[in-house]
Amino acid sequence: MPRATRGRHPRRLTIVLAPWCPHCVPLSVRKGRRLAERLGVPLRLLDIDRKNQLPEADRLVREQGDGAPDYLIPQVFLEWSDGSAEHLLTGFSEQVARTSRAWDDLLASDRMRLLVERRDR
Repeated sequence: MPRATRGRHPRRLTIVLAPWCPHCVPLSVRKGRRLAERLGVPLRLLDIDRKNQLPEADRLVREQGDGAPDYLIPQVFLEWSDGSAEHLLTGFSEQVARTSRAWDDLLASDRMRLLVERRDR
C-alpha cells in the first residue's frame, strides 16, 4: 500500500501498451477509461511502438513498474499530484482472460473504492 494520500490526490492514470497486444487493446483501454472516469482523472496511453512515447514508457516501467529489458504489457500506473506514481497492474503473458480478471479485481478493490469515495467527498 502506498504512503498516506493526505494532501495529495490522483492526477492521471497511465497505461503502457502496444496496439497489437490483445491484453492492451481493447481490454485495457476500455477498463482503464472506466477506472479513470471513476477516479476523475485523465487517461494517458503510452504506446511502446511510438518512438516519441517509448522513452517515457520505459522510464515509468523501469522506475515504478515491473521492469525488465523486455517487460510485459500492459502496465498501469496511477500518477499523483506530488509527482509520485503507483504501479497498479501488469498484464499476464497467459490468456487475455487472466489480464481481464486482474483488471476486474483492481476495479473492485477496496483501494480503488476508497479513492473514489475520497474524490466524491
